[in-house]
Amino acid sequence: MVSAVRHGASMRRVAGEFGVSLRTVQRWVSRAHAKRLDRVEWASRPSGCRTPVNRVPAEIEDLVLEVRRELKAESDLGEFGAAAIHRALAKRGIRPVPSVRTLGRVLERRGALDGQRRQRFPSPPRGWYLPRVAAFQADLDAFDLIEDLCLEGGPRVDVLTALSLHGSLAHAWPQQAPFTARDTATCLVERWRRFGLPGFAQFDNDTRFQGAHHHPDSVGRVIRLCLQLGVVPVFAPPRERGFQSFLESFNGRWEQKVWSRFHHPSLSHLQDWSRRHLAAHRRHHAPRIEHAPSRRPFPKGWTFDMQKKPQGRIIYLRRADEGGRANVLGHPFLVDSTWGHRLLRCEVDLDRKRIRFHGLRRRAPKEQPLLKEVYYELPNKPFQP
Repeated sequence: MVSAVRHGASMRRVAGEFGVSLRTVQRWVSRAHAKRLDRVEWASRPSGCRTPVNRVPAEIEDLVLEVRRELKAESDLGEFGAAAIHRALAKRGIRPVPSVRTLGRVLERRGALDGQRRQRFPSPPRGWYLPRVAAFQADLDAFDLIEDLCLEGGPRVDVLTALSLHGSLAHAWPQQAPFTARDTATCLVERWRRFGLPGFAQFDNDTRFQGAHHHPDSVGRVIRLCLQLGVVPVFAPPRERGFQSFLESFNGRWEQKVWSRFHHPSLSHLQDWSRRHLAAHRRHHAPRIEHAPSRRPFPKGWTFDMQKKPQGRIIYLRRADEGGRANVLGHPFLVDSTWGHRLLRCEVDLDRKRIRFHGLRRRAPKEQPLLKEVYYELPNKPFQP
């Protein structure tokens, strides 16, 4: 462009030929000035000084590195980071002393940091611990309880909440405490009659979901309900974060947008606002609900038989102890001595009378090796409501 202008072409014509603006041609001609083209500095550079006026002088940077080496080798306290260097420079009478943050940047720029940055790994996919859920072949309904909400001058209130993992299909049932296993089963049937059956239903280890803990081989009302409807019950690991986090997040929003937002003079007022909030929530998530994995229709003429022998699968997510043992249905099982303190998916197959233990790792969610398979038969004893 500059050569064409110097040969007599107008800047506007050159701009049209090269497809650039007139201002671009003017800028490059101005930078070339009257110099030979091979002596012009064509590299782009920011305006202003090449070296910031507030940059620490090179001799001070060298002194910082020297003080760090001395502190690392001779300090009685054993500290040689930016804060320790700042104190040492102040004792030497250096004025002004660079700030601790500036000293940290100097150490980073000169490659004098020993620590390593935290390595972050990508989060596993939704429902990674259940292959069919992770592959978007089935949806999972999670259930939880919000307990001991107190109405002014009224009864205590418990709230059973539900949320599907892929579809974000929400539900909430506020009612007078206590919320029993029978109430829970009624709410599950109500939800599944209306929206269809998911592939999996996930709970925490509350006795209202799982059954009594003081007897081995205890299969509660909710588990029996799920098995008779062909829904696989899944129980999250005790005291483990992450598995119920999406539902706990919804619980927090429900408490903020419904419970804390209004003064509820009665339980019916709370239930009315909860229904309105849930309707708006479903409208807001309608595209996600529609594109979620399909649900099976609720069987017509179905009745719940609590004395029927359980059939199907129950999944317990557990973390092995230091010896690689896991407790399932009140029985300790030695899974793998090398799998201590790691996650397990324990699949109780009641039809084949087997328990299969699969290893789980968040860093490798697709690798779920079968560690052990043991014989197990659930005793055929009557259900005690």
